[in-house]
Amino acid sequence: MAQSIDYGNLMHRAMRSLIQDVLTDVAANGLPGAHHFFITFDTTHEDVELAAWLRDRYPTEMTVVMQHWFEDLEVSDDGFAVTLNFGDSPERMFIPYDAIQTFVDPSVEFGLRFETQGHDLDDEEDDEDDLADEAPLAEDAEEAPAAEGKKDADVVSLDAFRK
Repeated sequence: MAQSIDYGNLMHRAMRSLIQDVLTDVAANGLPGAHHFFITFDTTHEDVELAAWLRDRYPTEMTVVMQHWFEDLEVSDDGFAVTLNFGDSPERMFIPYDAIQTFVDPSVEFGLRFETQGHDLDDEEDDEDDLADEAPLAEDAEEAPAAEGKKDADVVSLDAFRK
């Protein structure tokens, strides 16, 4: 029997399940209203499938925007595949849930951040302030509306609950 309950991993699993549920609904019904997603992921994750030129341009992490133009969203238990537009160049990619670092829907001020075990708790406050300031790097970044006058997204961080 385990010596303690691993709440951090249980929460990560629940948050990734939430992302899967949201993307499954979007795949079936499209994005409702003003909803759109900024998804930052680790491009070094072994199961990420990405065009070579994108991997070269974003060797460690990448933020994609799912808003006006995306096609063929396919959601599985391991991750999701989607075709996004990069300067009039459609590219197919697969992003496993385990590679996701942040998932933000600024239209409703919602955000999730997945921290690594080695994260320094002293940096947590600064990191949360920086999340909403990250610029989208792909898809329709030039079409994303300015967030002037909007409150920063609320971010759920699990490190405060870890030993």
